[in-house]
Amino acid sequence: MPGSTSKKVAAVRFDREPVLGFINPQNFLQPEGIEVLTINGAAVELPFAEMKALCFIRDFEPAPAWKENRAFANRPKTEGLWLRILFRDGDTMEGLIANDLLGIETHGLTVAPPDSGFQNQRIFVPRAALTRVQVLGVVGRPVRRAPKPKAGDKQLSMFDSRPP
Repeated sequence: MPGSTSKKVAAVRFDREPVLGFINPQNFLQPEGIEVLTINGAAVELPFAEMKALCFIRDFEPAPAWKENRAFANRPKTEGLWLRILFRDGDTMEGLIANDLLGIETHGLTVAPPDSGFQNQRIFVPRAALTRVQVLGVVGRPVRRAPKPKAGDKQLSMFDSRPP
């Protein structure tokens, strides 16, 4: 994995055996899986079919990298598409993605998790791990509408004339 930029990750697999390591954000997505440099120094490629999620974490802490059935307590305030994700194993998670469909990767989605104080900063979810993705809402700035014309402003002239 060439390059000096690396991100700390915890790869969550369906068998719940996490793989801790580093990824290069420019080329970690390979055609068949995710390339990870483990904390032991071994380069491994984790197949998409085995992966549940790739959690971008703050630190390698003893705390778990994954919590089940994560959801927002209230409607999120950050702009984007508010999603509910259903995994193959029945687990669910809510998250936000950018309201820009060009940002969606070929192999999956990168979401902002609902609990920002938790270990995860971002989560990549492979398409192979999903059974359903539901849009719960579009969060953004309020739409500015033109003010409605007043009743007398643009009255048609045919209503101004008096009957003969």
